Amino acid sequence: MHHADPGTRTLTVVRQEVSLGAGRDLEFGLELLGRARTGDIGPTLRLYRPAPTVAFGQRDTRLPGFEAAEQACRDNGFEPLVRRAGGRAAAYHQGTLVVDHIEPDADAIAGSKSRFGYFGELFADALRSLGVHAAVGEIPGEYCPGEFSVHGSGPGNPGQVKLVGTAQRVVAGGWLFSSVIVVENSAPIRKVLTDTYAALGLDWDPATAGAVDDLVPGVDVAAVEAALLATYAGHTALEMAPFSGLGA
Repeated sequence: MHHADPGTRTLTVVRQEVSLGAGRDLEFGLELLGRARTGDIGPTLRLYRPAPTVAFGQRDTRLPGFEAAEQACRDNGFEPLVRRAGGRAAAYHQGTLVVDHIEPDADAIAGSKSRFGYFGELFADALRSLGVHAAVGEIPGEYCPGEFSVHGSGPGNPGQVKLVGTAQRVVAGGWLFSSVIVVENSAPIRKVLTDTYAALGLDWDPATAGAVDDLVPGVDVAAVEAALLATYAGHTALEMAPFSGLGA
């Protein structure tokens, strides 16, 4: 995938069956990026269901309520972490699917902006195949707002809710595009974000926090993963490989 289009390169898909722990899961994605830039691994798609985590942006740590926000996370059973990317606090748990797409790329910086739009549409396409009315773009009041968030509505909920948040890490020689799809059990995510954003003193609309199964009841993480891989397969060749091969 040079810049934004996968082209003809084979993408190795690895399914991580068990979380490595909130902190280790984040670190491992960056380690894979380091290995891609040196040529140790090729284009790789890592899929996993994370431990309950709230990932804060760097700006959040400078707010006077940050320590209280961290405690609010723990009180709700979520581990607070600070990610290297920007944005605001985002929450995820085992009812979400994390998608890390890692590629070696000699000109990684050149395609950084276009990647957000490309992947936003790819995820929206996958969700549409499941009956979600999905689109790309920020919705008013969403948590961790982003121009290329994926939101949706559906028979179970006519209102717009944020379903996918994306972030990117670009280094000389490679990039990591990480996305979180909220699929099941949105109530704990809405609760921890409500408490966390209150502690940080940030305004948002809790009605924008939802999950795919709020919109299309019965859809689970396995169904979203299958839809995503089917959508990817329309863009590039896929090859499944065991997670153990990555040496986590």
